[in-house]
Amino acid sequence: MAELVRERGRLRDGVVAYRLIVGAWVRSTMAYRASFVLTLCANFAVTAFDFVAILLMFSHVDALGGFTLGEIAFLYGTTGTAFGLAELLLGPVQRLGSRVRDGTLDTLLVRPAPVLAQVAADRFALRRLGRVTQGLLVLGYGLAVMDVDWDPVKVLLVPMMLVCGAAVFGAVLVAGGAFQFLAQDASEVSNSFTYGGNTLLQYPPTVFAKELVRGVTFVLPLAFVNWLPALYILDRENPIGLPSWLAFLPPFVAVACCALAGLAWRAGLRSYRSTGS
Repeated sequence: MAELVRERGRLRDGVVAYRLIVGAWVRSTMAYRASFVLTLCANFAVTAFDFVAILLMFSHVDALGGFTLGEIAFLYGTTGTAFGLAELLLGPVQRLGSRVRDGTLDTLLVRPAPVLAQVAADRFALRRLGRVTQGLLVLGYGLAVMDVDWDPVKVLLVPMMLVCGAAVFGAVLVAGGAFQFLAQDASEVSNSFTYGGNTLLQYPPTVFAKELVRGVTFVLPLAFVNWLPALYILDRENPIGLPSWLAFLPPFVAVACCALAGLAWRAGLRSYRSTGS
């Protein structure tokens, strides 16, 4: 019981510290509103090029892996929005390796706030809302043009995908940051699972080898971000023969991923040795 109380206290302190640091960075950003608007539009435009490539592809084909443009827009929008939210809230964790190398992580250790909250909120980039906005727009397009027999369960699955997907991607970001305690130049390894995973999930599972689909289902469970729920919503068979009820497991998978990422972070933080500079 005492340990549970301490955990709740640490969580509360972390949320408070995160909110205060983020608030300071947001106020700093909004002091230069013209610059913020330009960087927001640039972020939106850069991320939009991925969907432009899909549109160009569909100018030559009617379907990709048996999926229509609207259905792929649905996949693109769900994973893009989920990843955008995770990157917005936890993106700075990817730069942990540089802090370990130059010794600036030491300054965070002596402050009366959880280290993860400080790292995640450091240099909070409000411009990343461009990716979230772009993902939501594509998702809206996909929902508008898809031919789906909607029911209350399918409707509720859509926001669940966004929230749980953001949690899964956030867990991967934190786990990748924890790995950088040991390998300071490993940010690209983390990026291969986050940015690479986001790109992978933009396309239907039917275009990939079954071994890859199994890997992102049972090893690194990115398939729970959108593939499995989307297959249920679209009334499609799973390409590796998995049951449809797996579409309802993302909340449990997200909780498990966050718990494992938390353990990895604590292990990495315990292993950290100051540079002494």
